[in-house]
Amino acid sequence: MPATRRQFLSLVGSVTVIPIVTLPPVDATPAMLNTAIRNVVGEAAVRIGKVKLEIPPLVENGNTVPMTVSVASPMTVDDHVKSIHIFNEKNPQPNIGNFYLNPSSGRAQVSTRIRLADTQKVVAIARLSDDSFWQVAADVVVTLAACTEEVN
Repeated sequence: MPATRRQFLSLVGSVTVIPIVTLPPVDATPAMLNTAIRNVVGEAAVRIGKVKLEIPPLVENGNTVPMTVSVASPMTVDDHVKSIHIFNEKNPQPNIGNFYLNPSSGRAQVSTRIRLADTQKVVAIARLSDDSFWQVAADVVVTLAACTEEVN
């Protein structure tokens, strides 16, 4: 026999509510940055060069930091950029962007805005069609932090 509306409401009203516990954010470490990079490149060597990172060296507010990553590549079938990965040192999520390209992309360049929790290093890594990895890093000074929660 189907339950009546009154019976259903009394059952729903008697359900125990379990509080959701939220944990404080994990403190990011440079080791987390290295782990995130290794998750992308594996054991491959990462060379310096070919990648250009345009990001302000000093930002007043870390909530929205503009950046552009470009890679010197002809973007042909035989020689192109397969992906661009962006990492930062002190955010709880160090891998903050993955962009996948192919010869049809026309140009190996991505622009975006990121959040930075504090003064830190930003790293851009490009994977080329020959499966080589190239990187560039920049230090960014943030005067007003983002991505942080204040506990009262």
